[in-house]
Amino acid sequence: MTAATNTKIKFSFSGHESFQCRQLWLKKGYDFVNKKKSFNNDDAVVELGVGKNMVSSIRFWMKAFNLLTAEDELTDFAHKLLSDDGYDPYMEDEGTLWLLHYQLVKKGFASTYSIVFNELRREKIEFTKDNFISYIKRKSETEKSFQFNPKTLQEDFSVLSKMYLRSEAQSKDREDSFSGLLTELDLVKCYNKGKEEFFIIENSERAEIPDEIILYAILDNETFDLSLSLNTIEQNNNSVGTVFAINKPGLQAKIENLTAKFPNMVFNDQAGVKEIQFKKKPTAYSILDKYYAN
Repeated sequence: MTAATNTKIKFSFSGHESFQCRQLWLKKGYDFVNKKKSFNNDDAVVELGVGKNMVSSIRFWMKAFNLLTAEDELTDFAHKLLSDDGYDPYMEDEGTLWLLHYQLVKKGFASTYSIVFNELRREKIEFTKDNFISYIKRKSETEKSFQFNPKTLQEDFSVLSKMYLRSEAQSKDREDSFSGLLTELDLVKCYNKGKEEFFIIENSERAEIPDEIILYAILDNETFDLSLSLNTIEQNNNSVGTVFAINKPGLQAKIENLTAKFPNMVFNDQAGVKEIQFKKKPTAYSILDKYYAN
């Protein structure tokens, strides 16, 4: 189910073949494409060691995580992260999972993740699968080419829940290869009320997120200049506060940590306006270079 608006925003709620992205898939997909192999080839099933539907799912998730272009070419981010001498090819650092979560939401290729983190949770602190479907239905009423399909949305939301939440059986095995890639983040929580399952993405201080991942996400936003307000990076769509569900005290603590580490970054609080200023703005990748070098 896809739609395009006049601003060329495309919505996509299928393509994963009902599989959440698994731990080894992204590296496996990277190595496959890096060897000039094609997901369309008959031998992709053998090369990747998965079923035909999973081949399609790996391709989908590589695009969703900003590792593969629309033309099936590896991105710079893919090479920097997953090459054999890359930042973290086997995703052993928890900071990498936060980095991938950011890419998933910001990229918007898998629309549900962007909508849930940027929009739905602003409207409802606690929400159900039906709340999500109703929200998308309202969006579809303003999009002429939007094909609203409740069944597709149900499946897509189920994949999101499996991406971030472990089943009871999986919780007993922390190394379960069938778990969703981002379950370790403990970002999405759920509880049952009667027969309904409620999901919560609650803002907190997020002390566990590495400071450098936060700074990378700030610098990765090309619309930000040499100065930006704390409110902007807390509340804007695809901002660190929104994507990572960080509250204001947590965000301010991150900023203070970063200004201590990076002399060219200053945090000002004048006349009630809190803002970050860069004397000299570093590149986003230079921050990741520093983080993964340690």
